[in-house]
Amino acid sequence: MTTIHGEVAAGFEPVREAFAANFAQHGDIGAAVCVYQHGRPVVDLWGGIADPETGRPWTRDTLQLVYSATKGATATAAHMLAERGALDLDAPVAKYWPEFAENGKADIPVRWLLSHQAGLITLDQPVPLDEALAWYPMAAALAAQRPQWIPGTAHGYHGRTWGWLVGEVIRRVSGRAPGRFFADEIAAPLGLDFFIGLPADQRARVSRMVYQRPAVDLTTVPAESVPEELREQVAAWRDPESFSNRAYTVTAPAAIDFDSPEVQAAELPASNGISTARALARMYASLISEVDGVRLLAPETLESATKEQASGNDQVMLIPSRFSSGYMLPTEANPMTGPRAFGHTGRGGSLGFADPQHDIAFGYAMNNIIGGDDDVRATSLVNAVRSSLP
Repeated sequence: MTTIHGEVAAGFEPVREAFAANFAQHGDIGAAVCVYQHGRPVVDLWGGIADPETGRPWTRDTLQLVYSATKGATATAAHMLAERGALDLDAPVAKYWPEFAENGKADIPVRWLLSHQAGLITLDQPVPLDEALAWYPMAAALAAQRPQWIPGTAHGYHGRTWGWLVGEVIRRVSGRAPGRFFADEIAAPLGLDFFIGLPADQRARVSRMVYQRPAVDLTTVPAESVPEELREQVAAWRDPESFSNRAYTVTAPAAIDFDSPEVQAAELPASNGISTARALARMYASLISEVDGVRLLAPETLESATKEQASGNDQVMLIPSRFSSGYMLPTEANPMTGPRAFGHTGRGGSLGFADPQHDIAFGYAMNNIIGGDDDVRATSLVNAVRSSLP
């Protein structure tokens, strides 16, 4: 039986119970969950094994790669620049990044990059991985790329390219690499253990990820045996030319080893943030409340940042999705704790979000990468938070 460490405020005991059940019943190996309310932590729990190969335990300060939960951090950086008047989200990207105007992209506004409407989900010619990790070749390739649909007419999850697109705008406007801007302007003031570009001296704190294969690989079963509601998605997974696949084949090789030191040290503002659950929750708490004297965005900036920009069928994920300017918004599949919540999931189950209606912020990080409909870990924790609210 996994020992659960940490503290829970009175009234939030259901979260501890759900967290323990994730280890006992739902596959967690090492994990942490944190909840802030009214700018203060009310749940801060961790447990399990950080490295199954060595038996290293998950401690209070274990770091975890949170995949696309990184996008919420990068979006926050962009909105800070907008609040300062340095970035106009409705101005053309080419105003800040002139090379981006190529191939009919001169009029694409920054907001469409943030909200997955630019149609730049993939590249006609993938960039060698080592060059993509060096940043500039990938930014140049995206500047030259033609969109896959008429920008602004549809939306589709820019799983990999989003980070270079939004990150290059941040770099052009601020004069700093996006990971450096995040470190200086967000992580340092809040004291966050959250890195986009991991320093070498922090690597020993990072957990080792475990990738769980699905019980049934639907791409290998006869089409008539696939549940009808999943047939469109499964057909796309089987087609190497589908948007669902091409969105993740922007480097050569397409597969990226996110456990490698080289990848963790690079800046991939869409997907390689390394954080604690506590840092995720604390960052989101500082967007809706003052946290130890720090509030990252003014209320009016936050209202604009979390306004819906795109919704409906996603051209890449082939399911309904909703986006503001950089944040995911609640859906039936991911309701968070209410209709005003905003945040971002990460591959395999990680999640960070805030809910201004309840003044709640949430962070969950884990090293057993499951994902899909079979993964109920984050949902069970969020349900427990919801049941603890007045």
